[in-house]
Amino acid sequence: MVRLTRIYTRTGDDGSTGLVDGSRRTKDDPRLQAYGSVDELNAQLGVAIEVARACDEALWREMVEPLRRIQNDLFDLGADLATPGKGGDDLRIVPAQVKWLEDQIDGHNGSLPSLESFVLPGGSTLAAALHVARTVCRRAEREAVALSHQEDIGEAVLTYLNRLSDLLFVLARVANQIDESPGGGDVPWIPGEHR
Repeated sequence: MVRLTRIYTRTGDDGSTGLVDGSRRTKDDPRLQAYGSVDELNAQLGVAIEVARACDEALWREMVEPLRRIQNDLFDLGADLATPGKGGDDLRIVPAQVKWLEDQIDGHNGSLPSLESFVLPGGSTLAAALHVARTVCRRAEREAVALSHQEDIGEAVLTYLNRLSDLLFVLARVANQIDESPGGGDVPWIPGEHR
C-alpha cells in the first residue's frame, strides 16, 4: 500500500513530475496527458456513483459494485501509464481485468432491448453522467494511442480502455432501463430530424 504523509512536495513547482521509475517529465508530456485523463475518468465515475445513490436504491445496487471496481482498476491503469515501458514486474493492467469488463458487458447487455438507432447521451441523470465518463474514457484511449506511437506502454492498456468505454455505454443504457422517472429511457438519434 502507498503511505502518504505529505500532500505537497514542491518537486513539481517547476512544471515537472516524477514517474514510477524515478524519471521526470514535464506536466504536458503525452504520458501525463494520458494518465491525467484516466484520473479525470475516475473522478467522473465517482460523480456517477453519487448520482446513482441519489436517484434510486435499485440503481445504486446495480451500479456501485462495478463502478467501484473500475475505479480501483483505473488506479492500476494510471500506475501502468506512469511506468515507462511495456512489461516487467511493475503494476500493469492484465488480461483478467479486460475479461472482467467483457463479462460485465455481456451480462448487462443481455438484459437490454436491441438498439434500432444510435442513442443520444442522456435519458436519465445517471445515464448522462455515465455518457460523460464514456467520452472521457475515449479521450484517454486516444491519448494512450498517441503515446503508444512514441513509446512503449503496457500491453493491455488500449484494450482495457476500449472495453471500458463499451461497458460505460451499456451501463448508461441499464440506468435508462431502470430509471422510471418521466423522460427516462434511451433517447434515439433521429437522423436529419431538424433539416
